[in-house]
Amino acid sequence: MQKATYEPVFLFSKKYPVKSFLAICGIIAFACFSFYCSSSEKASAPLTYLNLNDTVGYVGMETCKQCHTGIHASFSETGMGKSFGSATRSKSAADFSKKHHVYDKELDLWYTPSWIKDSLFITEYRLNGSDTVHKRMQKIQYVIGSGQHTNSHLFSVNGYLFQAPLTYYTQAGRWDLPPGFEKGKSQRFDRLIGLECMSCHNGYPQMFQGSENKYLSLPGGIDCERCHGPGEIHVAEKQQGILVDTSKAIDYTIVNPGKLPVDLQFDLCQRCHLQGNAVLKEGKSFFDFKPGMALKEVMQVYLPSYEGDEKSFIMASHADRLKQSQCFQVMEERNANRDVLRPYKNALTCVTCHNPHVSVKKTGDDYFIQKCKSCHTGEVNPKCSEKPELQLIKQNNCISCHMPLSGSIDIPHVRIHDHFIRKKPEAPLEVTGKKFKGLRCINDPKPDRVSIAKAYLQHYEKFGEGQMALLDSAEIYLDAKLTPDLRSSFAWLVQLHYLRKDFSSILKLVASIGIPVIQNEMLQKKSWSNQDAWTAYRIGEAYASTGQWPVAFKFYGIAYSLAPHYFEFANKYGSAAMQINQQSLAKQVFQKLTVEVPGYAPGWSNLGYLCLLEGFTEIAEAYYSKAISLDPDYIAALMNMVGFYLYKGEDMHARQFLTLILKIDPKNPQAQTLLKEIKHTSN
Repeated sequence: MQKATYEPVFLFSKKYPVKSFLAICGIIAFACFSFYCSSSEKASAPLTYLNLNDTVGYVGMETCKQCHTGIHASFSETGMGKSFGSATRSKSAADFSKKHHVYDKELDLWYTPSWIKDSLFITEYRLNGSDTVHKRMQKIQYVIGSGQHTNSHLFSVNGYLFQAPLTYYTQAGRWDLPPGFEKGKSQRFDRLIGLECMSCHNGYPQMFQGSENKYLSLPGGIDCERCHGPGEIHVAEKQQGILVDTSKAIDYTIVNPGKLPVDLQFDLCQRCHLQGNAVLKEGKSFFDFKPGMALKEVMQVYLPSYEGDEKSFIMASHADRLKQSQCFQVMEERNANRDVLRPYKNALTCVTCHNPHVSVKKTGDDYFIQKCKSCHTGEVNPKCSEKPELQLIKQNNCISCHMPLSGSIDIPHVRIHDHFIRKKPEAPLEVTGKKFKGLRCINDPKPDRVSIAKAYLQHYEKFGEGQMALLDSAEIYLDAKLTPDLRSSFAWLVQLHYLRKDFSSILKLVASIGIPVIQNEMLQKKSWSNQDAWTAYRIGEAYASTGQWPVAFKFYGIAYSLAPHYFEFANKYGSAAMQINQQSLAKQVFQKLTVEVPGYAPGWSNLGYLCLLEGFTEIAEAYYSKAISLDPDYIAALMNMVGFYLYKGEDMHARQFLTLILKIDPKNPQAQTLLKEIKHTSN
């Protein structure tokens, strides 16, 4: 069938109204489905998929459903289809048959989930003996995770999305702290759910640019267009009655992953099933990858390597593990012909064994065993070296021996099939104590030096704080002798020195280029990553560390103007305004901040301090109390409360708060000094 040229249209416009679309869908539905069959015929000459163009719009899963009803119904039952949704009783896979209490011994805080009518709440509390000395209840709006392995819990305030400090682990049937919240690393209710996280666990959201975690709207689960690409052109052509016999050719208006070359099909799956340390290419965001693209065009994904360890793996490393298998490597050598209509049939890829439209729960072991036997042909398991009696016990289940259930190193209480297929898999070892070899880029054999440097910086920020060797590695790749253009590596050098708390080196960098140049030429771009905003913020921190508040104020202002919806930038901008005696501006910033993000304790504490300066003591006390109710261990707010009581001459109350501060931070010098002074005055 002749391929029509594409004339851009807006969906459901006057030219293509909704009723017309539905009518056409009804007429062509049978034709569309009848074309989705396999064929050994060669594909037509490779073309660029039309829906890779940035101007092509997404139409939403409900539109796809009109023609692909059956696929929509089965996909909705998969882990991807159930990846995200509103916090309802039917969505939750958790056990609420009894009261569950989870203790974070590092922070001395308890957590418990509960339903109040049809709303889910997670309550944080602290006990002093039998007395409850702190209690915070947070309503949960969303459940993230299909429930096959976990349910984690998110809440949204004015569009700002955070993770709550409680997860249900389905396989173990237990409530516990979320991954990454263990061993004193809990962020309580302050973990931001940013675009990197959301773009894999859900369909693409609508997000406010200039934020880290503020969303205009969130889809309800991974949708069709995450794997097939935006559907605007595809729907428009079907509205015009333009069909393609997909048993013989490729319809280039929409991506069919089964017809992608093997490497691009892997890249599509690896976009989310190769989660590690993702370094975005310059100018790219997590919105930019589309099916049919090479993943390395958008990002390079790094994983850590440890000496003598091939057994440990992270949860979302399926593609990387599969590629280490001899099964994959043998099939890769055979897959020289990329011109067949469905290249994966001559290879071993994710869709060789997995139908993305059907839940693994409904697929059954026999289906997967037959996939093994389709390559390992002959009589019953002719190449199996196990004793017949063990084969009988295992019911000739290849997967149970060669892809055993194993625990991942990043998610507790979860067991998944290790996709590194080998003869005698050994149990994963603990990573703790192993010698770190370095980071390896999984999807690009030749990453550039700056990308590698960024990978080490990000790895330090996300996983390795305290491991200064990571920063040393980043510095090697940012060596000025090898990167002569200082401007091209300026942002990453600032980040490097910031992470080292080497503020003097940041000031030298800024001086070498000049503040006017940096302000007016280098830190002007708004982006989804907020790169320029972060650089400005880090420079502001450097000037603040040396008490140069007027200059710090300027750079904080740049960060705030580029990313006005990130509350830390707002807080530092307001704090700097206070330092240069612009109390009126500071108050405006903090008032807006506390309305916009009412769960952010520093905003309330700083607003209380301003109110105390203005003589509004009761309001100041209320704001301090609000900050402490949000975070009982927030030392700045506790110290402000000490100042409040000293201002009122109530030394006994001030002493109580100082004692509390020293319980949290026994070496706090300011609290030690004040407590001694109060005791001396009392005596």
